[in-house]
Amino acid sequence: MPDATNNAVQEESAVDERPRETPVEFFASLAELLVVVLFMMTFVLQNFEIPSSSMEDTMLIGDHVFVNREQFAPPTRWLGPLLPYRDIRRNDIVVFLSPEEQGLFVVKRIIGVPGDRLHLRDGVVYRNGQKLDEPYALHKVGDYNPYRDNFPPLAPAEMLGANEKWQQELPSHVEGNDIVVPADSYFAMGDNRDVSYDSRYWGFIPRKNVIGRPLFIYWSFITPPNQYLRRSAGDRLGFMAHIVIHFFDGTRWSRTLRIVK
Repeated sequence: MPDATNNAVQEESAVDERPRETPVEFFASLAELLVVVLFMMTFVLQNFEIPSSSMEDTMLIGDHVFVNREQFAPPTRWLGPLLPYRDIRRNDIVVFLSPEEQGLFVVKRIIGVPGDRLHLRDGVVYRNGQKLDEPYALHKVGDYNPYRDNFPPLAPAEMLGANEKWQQELPSHVEGNDIVVPADSYFAMGDNRDVSYDSRYWGFIPRKNVIGRPLFIYWSFITPPNQYLRRSAGDRLGFMAHIVIHFFDGTRWSRTLRIVK
């Protein structure tokens, strides 16, 4: 009969004889991983923090998101087959450079693409003659603003809150009761409609200003409104200390890894 003890010794010996990863191989594997991560962070993904309440409740102040920078970029010859490039679509949420304030990153939802005809009546959006079903849109303030809720306005005098350049430009894009989105441009609005400072006030987003699309929230921390405006060294250090002290009770754990849509 076979000796069970000898069989066990032979099996153990076979396991012991398997090649083990050397320190050099381990660090080589780690280096490969770091290269992939650095490539993704440099060329594909970028992290952003949501600074205002204009996209509530889709995104909250203090949400930290990863943004896909490549999806809306012009396809390159060597990366084209590997990355899912596509055109910007209606209802996409995008991060872009503000056409009004240089260097400011903004996040909004695309309501109109080139050629679309848009208007709002009593806060309801109509696109190409069709009333939109927008479950993400909120009216938290609930007051009435003739310019904000009935857009485009019937007269320039009604353009309350719009910047001067847009007041001059808007009439050239109005046909009948609609504003028509021009080529290589987009009309965007925040989901929190009553407080969102968006295309109604500063105009269209040029295609070249679009940075990318938020993918998911990797961390969310309860942050005071307008914290992003407190730029002094003292304010920044004070809030960093606040984060360290309140990391566990100030983190919105339920929002971690939430897909942005």
